[in-house]
Amino acid sequence: MSAGTDNVRQFTVGADDDGIRLDRWFKRNLPQVGFATVSRWARTGQVRVDGKRAKPEDRLAEGQVLRVPPGGEDAPARKSAPRARPLSPEQIAEARAMVIRETPTAIVLNKPPGLATQGGSKTTKHVDGLLDAFVTDEKTPRPRLVHRLDKDTSGVLLIARTPGSAASFSKRFASRSARKVYWALVVGVPQLAEGVIDAPLAKQPGTGGEKMHVDEENGAAAKTRYRVVDRAGQRAAWVELEPLTGRTHQLRVHMAAIGHPIVGDGKYGGQDAFLTGAISRKMHLHARRLIITEPKAGEGSGGKLDVTAELPHHFAASMEALGFDPAQSDAAPLREEAPEKTAEEKKQAARRHFKQARKETRTPRRARGAAPAKKGKPAAKGKPGGKPKGKRK
Repeated sequence: MSAGTDNVRQFTVGADDDGIRLDRWFKRNLPQVGFATVSRWARTGQVRVDGKRAKPEDRLAEGQVLRVPPGGEDAPARKSAPRARPLSPEQIAEARAMVIRETPTAIVLNKPPGLATQGGSKTTKHVDGLLDAFVTDEKTPRPRLVHRLDKDTSGVLLIARTPGSAASFSKRFASRSARKVYWALVVGVPQLAEGVIDAPLAKQPGTGGEKMHVDEENGAAAKTRYRVVDRAGQRAAWVELEPLTGRTHQLRVHMAAIGHPIVGDGKYGGQDAFLTGAISRKMHLHARRLIITEPKAGEGSGGKLDVTAELPHHFAASMEALGFDPAQSDAAPLREEAPEKTAEEKKQAARRHFKQARKETRTPRRARGAAPAKKGKPAAKGKPGGKPKGKRK
């Protein structure tokens, strides 16, 4: 790359930008160059990929070389990427103390209870505000949140190192291929040792969206698989929870809905959510384990990222007081079958099925000089737009 802006510049596409559009590459790497400028350069052949003309919508591949003409920075002012916010030594130490795993694409934290994931109107201290602790220089992109935990929920929180890995991880969470296992202490003991709670959820009217409730008619689909690991008489139970969907407060609402609120969750369990004696009044919900596919971005990445977070002090103390042994569970994912497909995945599968069906029913083309095929009942043709028959998953 040329040092100045008066000369033609060359950039090599990195692993993190593999597969993105040319215009998106500029937005990530040269945000001062506007889309109109990129389009003009492409139209006049001034921007090239491996020496060839390129369009703004063309996809880039790792290792390709971009030729970028000089200038472009004089376009109308654009918002630049936010600079790292200076943090105190105490804040940097706090952020570093949460780290349980670092890879080329991710930083995995064990979020303590009481710390919000993201800021709000009355929330000034949060994980997102501490992520600048991981920005070492001007070339290091600011890490990004890709999912969230409630303020009072502790455990595994995945942070993406780059915009590319953030997009990849977000797709994993959206498609529900990421597998999460939570530990919880609940009041009482569920009648069934294991099962699936299938109860649609919606925002509860009159709460300003701060509270959810079960709404069979208008709620969004929500499913949670649970398993009772151990019990303390009929007083309390230790359960493993795996959300099969990702609704707000899903685990908390679902456990309260079956009559066994999470210990310490007064919001959904009221006074019944608190146990007497040595049991803490804090929330007893912990994101114990996360399994997710990591995007390839260097040596040691690209495989399965499997991380377990230790319990916070109050949760561990309550486990001991109730006589629960953490060694009884390795937090193995409860789900054996593949996760339910998203609407878009179902549409794509239907299109592939229909295309294959038409291909199979199409009469083979007769080779030149071959005897004509015998006349008979013509093969049935598929109807454009038809839906494939079969079991729904």
